[in-house]
Amino acid sequence: MHRVAVLWLPPVVGFDATIAPTLFGSATDERGAALYEVTTCAVTAGPVPATTGFAMLPAAGAEALAEADTVVIPGTRYPPARVDGALEPEVVAALETIRPGTRLVSICTGAFVLAAAGVLDGRPATTHWRHADALRTLYPRVRVDENVLFVDDGDVLTSAGLAAGIDLCLHIIRADHGARVANDVARYCVVPPWREGGQAQFIDHQLPVTDQASTAATRQWALAHLGEELTVQVLARHAHLNARTFNRRFRAETGEAPGSWIRNRRLDRARELLESRDLSVDEVARLSGLGTGGNLRHHLRRGVGMSPTSYRKVYQGVQGRV
Repeated sequence: MHRVAVLWLPPVVGFDATIAPTLFGSATDERGAALYEVTTCAVTAGPVPATTGFAMLPAAGAEALAEADTVVIPGTRYPPARVDGALEPEVVAALETIRPGTRLVSICTGAFVLAAAGVLDGRPATTHWRHADALRTLYPRVRVDENVLFVDDGDVLTSAGLAAGIDLCLHIIRADHGARVANDVARYCVVPPWREGGQAQFIDHQLPVTDQASTAATRQWALAHLGEELTVQVLARHAHLNARTFNRRFRAETGEAPGSWIRNRRLDRARELLESRDLSVDEVARLSGLGTGGNLRHHLRRGVGMSPTSYRKVYQGVQGRV
């Protein structure tokens, strides 16, 4: 059982505080058994005040950190990290009990806590776009990137603001247990299993409206036809736009070129097939639109660092057909 400790530092952002317990707590295997043991904790006893007029009672004290395989720090307005740049001694002592090799995760302004602890020095990281400049100024050794939903730097992962914490937790679940488990959690939480584009689209301009001028309907259609030829011309015709206009709008709405977006969705589909069905590599490649087994092997190695057979063994637990 993978143990997750969620550390609430006051005043904690209430929305952020519930993301990790909800998503990790909803992840189950094919028999319905829980895949994570999630514990909320705090450094001090009693309810932890939130930023929006209520308080929450953690299930444990700081001792839970020493037993965790993953520690999550949700968004917080905790002044020592957000203003002073130095943590209180009791918080420092609590963080020092975390075992080496434990995965560290922050949601939103939880990145300030990791930065104050020195964890993010020299590393790429993100936070809510509104607070990115403050993080950059207070902790100049952190390589802040506000134009992404989350940053996976191996054993340290950070997310942008609020709902981006959902994207990061789904990413972690997908990395730990595969696309099927992550998709089931997303379905339960009624959220998309992946989100298009980066955070920059929310800063610079309004979200695109799903109307005749949007490429949203064509993207949805493409997901149902990944095994077919999907050139820019084909997609543009479906959207009733010329190729140049379609390409421009597609990039504005997703943050990706059409070809890159299609390739990534095909790889997602291939991973789902490898996890859930006993098909040959060539058949998986055909159904996902990647063409040949060699092409699938190439993209899977680039994307996740494994061959199709190795990927199936890891996530399905059987020797895949080649």
